[in-house]
Amino acid sequence: MEKPLRIGVLAVQGNFREHAAVLRRLGAEPVEVRLPEQLEGLDGLILPGGESTAITRLMRLYGLDEALRRFPAPVFGTCAGMIILDRDHLGLADVAVERNAFGRQVRSFEADLDVGMGEPVRAVFIRAPWIEDAGPDVEILAEVDGHPVLARQGRVLVAAFHPELTDDTRIHELFLNQVREAMSVRA
Repeated sequence: MEKPLRIGVLAVQGNFREHAAVLRRLGAEPVEVRLPEQLEGLDGLILPGGESTAITRLMRLYGLDEALRRFPAPVFGTCAGMIILDRDHLGLADVAVERNAFGRQVRSFEADLDVGMGEPVRAVFIRAPWIEDAGPDVEILAEVDGHPVLARQGRVLVAAFHPELTDDTRIHELFLNQVREAMSVRA
């Protein structure tokens, strides 16, 4: 039997429990990450939505910012996680992100996204960002009103929405497939 993927979920603030629940449903082993040494032996890492300023401060306090820059496996950032991965923060994705781009909390919404997976993916946007600018190596996977909201660059996947808040697991599956591909390349 194949060993389950060990996927870290940054657990300093935000929706880490919801991501862990989705990972369990998909047969992966979620690992809550609060300290740099907890990144050891992980096959991938999710940076959840939450409050990007609070997450950034806590990451710096615990020494996670530099540890994440050195983390070699695939990384998936959702909402605030996308902001943290951008050029102005960790610099792991060649994107500039506009915070709260769709508006304040009262402007939160749901939309069906065509991400090339058959049926549209239902996406939950809460004080959501969008990608304002993307480098040449960034592949845009989905847009809302002409604004990129799902993208991939090498080992990094970013989403402006919260896939952990729906029953549709396809975005997490996309990330887990990215992790498996990276593992087969390393092997």
